[in-house]
Amino acid sequence: MRALAFLLPLALLACSPEPRAAHPALWRITDAQGHAGWLFGTIHSSDRPLKWRTAEVDAALKQSGAIMVEVGNLADESEVAATFARLARSEGEPPLSSRVPAKDRPALAALLKKSGHGDDDFSGMDTWAAALTLARAGAEDDDARNGVDRALIAQAGRLPVVELEGAAAQLGLFDALPEREQRGLLAAVVSEASIPDRDLAKSWRTGDMKAIEAETRSGLLADPQLREVLFTGRNRRWSARIAEAVRAGEEPFVAVGAAHMAGPQGLPAMLTKQGFTVTRVE
Repeated sequence: MRALAFLLPLALLACSPEPRAAHPALWRITDAQGHAGWLFGTIHSSDRPLKWRTAEVDAALKQSGAIMVEVGNLADESEVAATFARLARSEGEPPLSSRVPAKDRPALAALLKKSGHGDDDFSGMDTWAAALTLARAGAEDDDARNGVDRALIAQAGRLPVVELEGAAAQLGLFDALPEREQRGLLAAVVSEASIPDRDLAKSWRTGDMKAIEAETRSGLLADPQLREVLFTGRNRRWSARIAEAVRAGEEPFVAVGAAHMAGPQGLPAMLTKQGFTVTRVE
């Protein structure tokens, strides 16, 4: 599901040939005392490697004191998979087709076929977990290695990596959703699977925040409850952590999904309201 490529590093992965040049969006944050930090919008998956280390990004990283990411152990796939498996278990769930409206069942059948699953394969799995599994339909096992978050963590060098959320907390957001919202998520995944690709990776590569903001107002994020849980609420929590780190002189380089930078509920706007000067530098 395309929106998840900007939102959740654990939810969606993608694949890989020739590297593509990218100039993603980057902001500098300063407070009244001159303490600084940076906001860098990432993409969690890509169909090929990305050349995202621009001169502006390198300069920001050289001045930074820490890297802040959503999940710090993305490279530890076995631990992430174990967390997913533990939270996803749910005995007695009905076949998946009974968890979507009748109008969506033909599209679900097509997506199940594409992913190599049967209707009753998810009978022991929560609806949210089935939705995320189907969102990955067609992805290769090593596709996540093209994600910018993982590359940034691998290249951190001297900089400590600080988690804003962590795998258990991120997957726990889904696990805590009421069943009605989980089924809404599943319906959104099924529905978007049949929509032609709008090449949102290009929007990220060119730093087109207008296109990315439009994506945050469609699909699963058009649902007010899902939007609050997956987008607005997370941004509020993160902006408080980021503000604290900047004011403490930690000079954080904050790298989270680009959707979290978009619009009046995005991190740049929230931090501006908290009294910071936020300037786009790329």
